[in-house]
Amino acid sequence: MSRGSSHASRRSASYEVTERSAAPPEKVFALLADGAGWSAWAGPMVVRSWWEREGSPEPGGVGAIRRLGLGKLSSREEIVEYDAPRHLAYTWLTKFPVRDYRADVRLEPDGTGTRIVWSGTFVPAFPGGATVMRRFFLGAVGGFTKRLAKEAERA
Repeated sequence: MSRGSSHASRRSASYEVTERSAAPPEKVFALLADGAGWSAWAGPMVVRSWWEREGSPEPGGVGAIRRLGLGKLSSREEIVEYDAPRHLAYTWLTKFPVRDYRADVRLEPDGTGTRIVWSGTFVPAFPGGATVMRRFFLGAVGGFTKRLAKEAERA
């Protein structure tokens, strides 16, 4: 296999999920940015959630590392942008079948509610992985986004 075709199979891939919440951006952002509280609303993939390291501003700002899940299935995510109540971005530190994963969650005022746009980019770690991993992220992140919207309305 030539170097060029190997590189072509590892191109960056992306996904985007959009949801609306009747809650204002401040409420949605407060839940999203509370990494230790995700286990209360994020669903079956997030059995536990905690801060491995706090960031600035404390606890969940830039530099914070949140852990989501359980044991070997937990992810380590570092907060790389924190602009309350509009934007939170994180990268994955977890060894997972993707590289260079970054997600951006943008919260846009929508009447009295919020438009949540959760997007991500990644490089698949195996040939043909873009399609498989894109489906995984659309399902997992789609579930997180729906539950975040509903929880913000209840909170």
